[in-house]
Amino acid sequence: MPISTLSFQTTAADQMTALEQALSKTQAQLSTGITLQSAADNPVGMTQVNQLNTELSASKQYVANGTLASTNLQLEAQALTNATNILQSVSSLVVQGNNAALSPSQRQDIATQMQQQLQQLIATANSQDSQGNYLFAGEASTTQPFAQNGNSVSYAGASGVNQVQISPEQSISAGDTGSAVFMNLPAGNGTFTTAAAATNTGSASIGPGTVTDLSAWTPGTYTIAFTSPTQYQITNTAGTTVASGSYAVSAGGTFSIAFNGIQVSFSGTPAIGDQFTVASAGTASVFSTVASAISALSSSHLTAAQITTQLNTVGEQLTGALNTLDQVQASVGARINAVSTAQSSAQTQQTDYQASISQLSDTNYAAATTQLSTEELALQAAQASYASMESLSLFKYVS
Repeated sequence: MPISTLSFQTTAADQMTALEQALSKTQAQLSTGITLQSAADNPVGMTQVNQLNTELSASKQYVANGTLASTNLQLEAQALTNATNILQSVSSLVVQGNNAALSPSQRQDIATQMQQQLQQLIATANSQDSQGNYLFAGEASTTQPFAQNGNSVSYAGASGVNQVQISPEQSISAGDTGSAVFMNLPAGNGTFTTAAAATNTGSASIGPGTVTDLSAWTPGTYTIAFTSPTQYQITNTAGTTVASGSYAVSAGGTFSIAFNGIQVSFSGTPAIGDQFTVASAGTASVFSTVASAISALSSSHLTAAQITTQLNTVGEQLTGALNTLDQVQASVGARINAVSTAQSSAQTQQTDYQASISQLSDTNYAAATTQLSTEELALQAAQASYASMESLSLFKYVS
């Protein structure tokens, strides 16, 4: 059966084209280092590589999220440390100012120092990151959280914080709201508050008190009235007597009264008719706490006993505020550690992903180089064969 020239040329050209394409593919694998140039090369392998790349990309994003969150949390930790240092300084001034021997001008000097520290505290609560976002504004990070009007400070931030995904199964709070850190703190000792009536004339002051049996405490407002040099009476808001008894001032000038599972201590001698209030604790801001100390020390009409009572309350609330800062600081540290752990795990996963991708798609240079040489020889042979056959006279005449 005769072979036509056209058929011979077409077959030869197809063979050489196929060899050239194979050679080109191998050259691309060697030059790029990637075996899987398209899904046609290995559909199953390409699917696996795509899935691994997706997981690798997600893992890298988790690491980036964690880095951003950790940076903000570290800034918050520093701000909390600064706030703690300020409050500790204020606490020292409260102790210094809680001295009946001080003159009005000396108390005013202490109040002036506290006023400066209040400004520092507000500035700390309005701390920002490098992008100008406020650390304690919650989700409203572009809004300044705290504004001052006289000695009153209000909060304009959000009530929630942004959650950051640091792994497929874990997200963390990227910060804390200013309301939780600085505003909504337990007043008094956390269970009740104490106060002295403005009309008191005796030298007695009342301390913040303690809870001796929480199950016996009935929340409410109680008035302790001294009806004689040795007798007291306690009534509730309805005017009902809930306790009464006698008291005696010790040689050290102190005495205590207990009722409803609590105990309050007094220093000094009350006058007949003096009254003190015990009320369920609400909340107070750290700013109002400092401001109340400033007000007490700056006052020209409060007695020494009334100043002492107010400063006792301030001291107790500052202790509570410092405890809150410690708790938030511990939470921030735990979140920073969680980010570090998640990032370490993610980086290990990324190494595994990259190894799997490499195994599926990277070029085996030794095998590819051998293959390239084989394909080059095959192409050269095909080209030489074609040229040789083309030159034969028989093929010049077959039709």
